[in-house]
Amino acid sequence: MAPHHRLATLALISGLGLSVRPHAPAQDTLPNAAAVARAKADSVRLPWTAADARFMSSMISHHAQAIVVSRLVPARGANAAVQRLAERIINAQQDEITTMQHWLRSRRQPVPPTSPDSGAHAMHHTTRMSGMLTDAQLHELDHARGKDFDRLFLRGMIQHHRGAVAMVNELFATYAAGQDEIVFKFASDVQIDQITEISRMQRLLVALTLGRPVE
Repeated sequence: MAPHHRLATLALISGLGLSVRPHAPAQDTLPNAAAVARAKADSVRLPWTAADARFMSSMISHHAQAIVVSRLVPARGANAAVQRLAERIINAQQDEITTMQHWLRSRRQPVPPTSPDSGAHAMHHTTRMSGMLTDAQLHELDHARGKDFDRLFLRGMIQHHRGAVAMVNELFATYAAGQDEIVFKFASDVQIDQITEISRMQRLLVALTLGRPVE
């Protein structure tokens, strides 16, 4: 409607003694404070999915191999920097395994074994998992010493960490997965920590390869 037409209409309504009031929304369309609070709570506590459980279970086995490999370091004449890295991996990933075990048990989901014997057995059957070291890689690493061991360990652990990052990316790419509050925080932390550690290991590998001092 043109402006002069709207003015004419308003004048006509006024002349008829009618009042013009802005349209008020229906009462039932207004948000209820309690409903808003419930919606916010629901958005924080979204339900876990089967993909979340698979991720937590698989990551336990993935971490278990990293710990087994890292425990080879002290007896292989490794560089002090490599030894410190291995200690960090063991400490961090043991704590993360505890978190994942608790999450699975709380939801009555199967928890994979993590004892040295069962962990080694699991490695033979989960090499298809992203980044897992193969039997041949494990054998070569087990028999290496000194600088050769350092290089093999760093290359293998870079591969292993990249696999963990890929597992997180796959989780977040799965519909409705990764929305559980604990799973989201854990997976995000794993992604950030492992990417950071990959960069550290790459720098360390370059330094060792070129014979430069390492910190």
